[in-house]
Amino acid sequence: MKKLIITLIVLVFIFGLTGSGLSQNANDVKTGLSVDTSIAKSTDAGEKDGLAQADSTIVAVTVDENGKIANCAIDSAQTKINFSNSGEIVTPIDKEFVGKQELGEEYGMVVASSIGKEWNEQATALSNYVIGKTVEEVKGIAVNEEGTPMESELTSSVTMHISNYIAGIEKAVNQAKNLGASADDQLGIGVITTIDRSKDATTEEEGQTQAYSNIAAVSFNNEGVITSCIIDAVQSNVNFNREGKITSDLSISPKTKNELGDDYGMKAVSGIGKEWYEQADAFAKYVVGKTIDEVKGISLDEEGTPTESELTSSVTIHVGPFIAVIEKAYHAAK
Repeated sequence: MKKLIITLIVLVFIFGLTGSGLSQNANDVKTGLSVDTSIAKSTDAGEKDGLAQADSTIVAVTVDENGKIANCAIDSAQTKINFSNSGEIVTPIDKEFVGKQELGEEYGMVVASSIGKEWNEQATALSNYVIGKTVEEVKGIAVNEEGTPMESELTSSVTMHISNYIAGIEKAVNQAKNLGASADDQLGIGVITTIDRSKDATTEEEGQTQAYSNIAAVSFNNEGVITSCIIDAVQSNVNFNREGKITSDLSISPKTKNELGDDYGMKAVSGIGKEWYEQADAFAKYVVGKTIDEVKGISLDEEGTPTESELTSSVTIHVGPFIAVIEKAYHAAK
């Protein structure tokens, strides 16, 4: 009898641990990021300066095992670079652009909004609304012919067109992976765009504007520790000639570096034989388990390349921009 009692106690203990483990695993979620960019609003120079405009719709999600969205963040990177009818860049090339969420009231939608709400307020309202829904339910949100929500729960908080955000949510969910996040983690997007690689047109070659956006989707637990991280970037180029006429095909959407994969072409010139997406992924994995202060404390050389032994064999690109957008994601997380 004594042996039987001991055996029963052991079995209860084992099943208790197993049940606890299953419960914890059920709390795990996948993390996904989508970035879709358009340069279609760019215009030639004439009496007015030309415009190279890149609009990136950015969506981050965490998704549970049943396909329901546990958390969602929506942002947009809008970059406007002007050039003259003599082929010269007009916008200061040292200018940096931040996402619309960070811009807040500076974006200026509120003055034209019929409900008196800024872009960031409307995007946040939409991201909160889709939490708990599946992709099919999100795709089923009623919109009018202009893509504006018609559902009563949204009409007082969202009047902008949401079709591209719904497409971004679907893409982010479909690309989501198990990276270590939990359902109750906060989620944030960080984005910074630079244009310092833009150049004037000359008699020998065309000019080019380049909106270079570094982007991170990051989840954090309640202690501020990173539980999952995805890093990506997109280079949106618009070419123009000496007369300020655009020569690029504006119907083509620039791909992100993760989407380009091996086609980006870094591996051929990499000292460690690794492509950009491989190095970005290695750095993203390395920061999991760290706080923002620990990420900011990663040792770098003068060029911004990691010098820590755990990274030198996997990351030789400059990671300063990665650290910057991870920090922005931390401050934006909800």
